[in-house]
Amino acid sequence: MFKRTLQIGCLLMLLALMVGCGGGDDTAENASEFKLAAVFPGTITDADYNTLGNLGIEAVNADLGVETAFSESVAVPDVVRVMREYIDDGFNIIFTHGGQFLSQTLELAAEFPDVNFIAEADAAVDDVPENVWVIVRNMEIGAYGVGAVAAQMTETGKIGYITGLTLPLTYAEYHAIEQAIGDLGLDVEVIPVWVGDFNDPSKARELADTLIAEDVDVIVSSLNLGTLGVFEAAKAVGPEIKVIAKYTDKSEFAPDNYVTSALYDFEGPLTDIVGSILDGERGGNYHLGFDTGIDMQLPLTNASDETNTFAEELLADMKAGDIEVIKDTTPLE
Repeated sequence: MFKRTLQIGCLLMLLALMVGCGGGDDTAENASEFKLAAVFPGTITDADYNTLGNLGIEAVNADLGVETAFSESVAVPDVVRVMREYIDDGFNIIFTHGGQFLSQTLELAAEFPDVNFIAEADAAVDDVPENVWVIVRNMEIGAYGVGAVAAQMTETGKIGYITGLTLPLTYAEYHAIEQAIGDLGLDVEVIPVWVGDFNDPSKARELADTLIAEDVDVIVSSLNLGTLGVFEAAKAVGPEIKVIAKYTDKSEFAPDNYVTSALYDFEGPLTDIVGSILDGERGGNYHLGFDTGIDMQLPLTNASDETNTFAEELLADMKAGDIEVIKDTTPLE
């Protein structure tokens, strides 16, 4: 009996190894047919949005075996030229990391139906071309969470929202913060300011100083490198000024002022999407949410135990779907 059981066990192990090896070869062979090129609006060393995009394509290379390349600090007027150059070089998956590239990506996708494109937007795209995946970023979800924390923490009753450009994205974030305040029933004023650039620390510092002068004691920053200027403004006053950031953990820049960040991940989404392309599914809207790339950094720092408990319960309710964040892109007058 023992000998027969051992023989059956060995046979099953051999079959498993054969199936495993065969599946790996098929996957590798399929992946070898694809090359992905990414276009980033900023530098991949920004410890911010572009870094997250680069980590995403690194995950695609490591997990799926797809060859990758990238261009950084690409301006909007140059993006079509850069994409065309990659297509001419044989790249058949083009990823543009930024909503500012959406229209150009869709236009080029119509011209090159055999090439796969991955774009980003802040709302679902109707009638998505069959060769385009659109990452719908839904950043108002993260803004609601950190806005609620800011409203809970302020002692002056005034919080600031500082961002770069007047875009549907930033309007949606501002309105989500207002929704959070209303849902909590708090008497808190949110003062929005637009820097005109997501990557200008000097201008961001100037406007953050203005917010602080208006009695704002918690600032929600929806900037990239510009957030460094917000931190400098807060540090110049002292630990009573709190800063909430975005995209990544930025605690090292202002340990006494930093509270949390609305966190975003592109490794999982890009791996999912490229995996779908390898399997023949070439297009659709891919929504970011708590199970696909959005989170809030916990525990909070420079916050009371009571506020930390509030944040934990809020995040749990949001992840459970008990809170619906409204996507409102109405421009401010």
